[in-house]
Amino acid sequence: MRMQHGFSLIEMVIATAILAILAAIAVPSFAQMIQNSRIRTAAESIQNGLQVARAEAVKRNTMVKFQLNADSSWIACVIANAGDNCVNDPANADYIQGRSTAEGSTADVTATVTPAGNTTVVFTGLGLIAQGTNPFTQVDVDMDEAVMSPADSRDLRILLGAGGSVRMCNPNLGADDPRAC
Repeated sequence: MRMQHGFSLIEMVIATAILAILAAIAVPSFAQMIQNSRIRTAAESIQNGLQVARAEAVKRNTMVKFQLNADSSWIACVIANAGDNCVNDPANADYIQGRSTAEGSTADVTATVTPAGNTTVVFTGLGLIAQGTNPFTQVDVDMDEAVMSPADSRDLRILLGAGGSVRMCNPNLGADDPRAC
């Protein structure tokens, strides 16, 4: 009697069918995980940009402006007056750092500032927010509802304190959770 080596065609078809069923179950969860990862990446980018701007203001002992765009891209630069704008050109001597939409988020991720319309923060040489500049105090980062339902989305919020502190939190968690806002 000859011993059979390997596996038969029927065994291969059954294994492939089981693998296909498992993949079909897992794909929606992976898609949701990837979308939530994009939200976190954009929020962390904004938080890091604010921290870089504040640290550079202290390091250089001068005013540094952080400008945020609706697509979650941003730029930080040295300014002489609180009303000056940043030039998005790394060759410019006042340019510190910037992030484009392509560097960490997609067009589906939105950054909404509060108060509305205020897209800048100016830090003084002491790391404090410059007086009279009317900065944003909150940034809500979320996914477009056409891409992901609000129930599945893990939205994040960045809070900016009067002393220049930057904190990221989850607005959808209960008050007893330390990650909540």
